[in-house]
Amino acid sequence: MVGVIMSPLITVALVFLLTSEGDQALNLRCQCIQKESKRIGRYLGKVEVHPANSHCRETEIVATLKKDGQKVCLDPSAQWVKRILQSGSCRRSHLSS
Repeated sequence: MVGVIMSPLITVALVFLLTSEGDQALNLRCQCIQKESKRIGRYLGKVEVHPANSHCRETEIVATLKKDGQKVCLDPSAQWVKRILQSGSCRRSHLSS
């Protein structure tokens, strides 16, 4: 009887843990297919750096726009993006792979 009750509880707990990590926990590939190189600095709300890992060979820079929360991938070779990275005004994501 205890095993019957514990099994659904464990399943619910595992689902909660996986989804609480956000999109990154379930994403097993690169997020950035297209990268924005045009200057959009004043529209940026948050910038996150996702280092290369076993699922994606490239470092990805993902910006969230202020107006609508849309996520945009930034081109790391663009000069304006390099300046943002050097200024330290971005959040580095450290996810275990």
